[in-house]
Amino acid sequence: MASRSPKHPRPLSVLEQFIPRCRRCPELRRYCGQVAAEKRRAFQDWTYWGKPVPGFGDRRARILIVGLAPAAHGANRTGRMFTGDRSGDFLYAGLHRAGLANQPRATHRGDGLRLSGVYITAALRCAPPGNKPTARQLANCRSYLIEELAVLRPAVTVCLGAVAWTAVLAVLRDAGCELPRPKPKFAHGAVCPLQTTTLVGCYHVSQQNTFTGRLTERMLDDVLRRAKVLSTRAS
Repeated sequence: MASRSPKHPRPLSVLEQFIPRCRRCPELRRYCGQVAAEKRRAFQDWTYWGKPVPGFGDRRARILIVGLAPAAHGANRTGRMFTGDRSGDFLYAGLHRAGLANQPRATHRGDGLRLSGVYITAALRCAPPGNKPTARQLANCRSYLIEELAVLRPAVTVCLGAVAWTAVLAVLRDAGCELPRPKPKFAHGAVCPLQTTTLVGCYHVSQQNTFTGRLTERMLDDVLRRAKVLSTRAS
């Protein structure tokens, strides 16, 4: 389902209430509900969120961070992006070191975490099986990212991984942004100034990347430092 940039995007507060009610991908709703019912042994005492996960953060942010999708036992459990899993532990610790979060841990929606200058979202709002969304599912979710970009108008958009990078380029194209040719390729540390925002590439904060050393704390710190500098220059 393709989407176009809305003339009147909804406020983030409205989107954050609307997205959890989304039914565009019935197969993802069934999967997330099944995970929420079966649970993981370590989280048997939890009541899983089990719904599409909205964005989270400073609604006046100059930096937007776009991930892939909620983790089945992370954000699909807690209801907040990158909260309750190892990927989030790595990301929020980095945001805290960069002065963009008031604490280094994110465990649940009521843990007191506050972001400053940053808003976090994802290309897909439901946890997909195997963490592998389909092109149709990403297209179904695209309008939410279009609205978030239209409202926030971030100076910098940090894309965690190639899927997020591609999704953001598709959103900007749909919103009428003229993209360079050939299309900018994802790479860690890549910086791509565009008409409405500057894209910055970063390897995803997945355990596969952080446990193997493909993405280190220093590498993440460098990306966040670059994003802060670029957002300041653009203000």
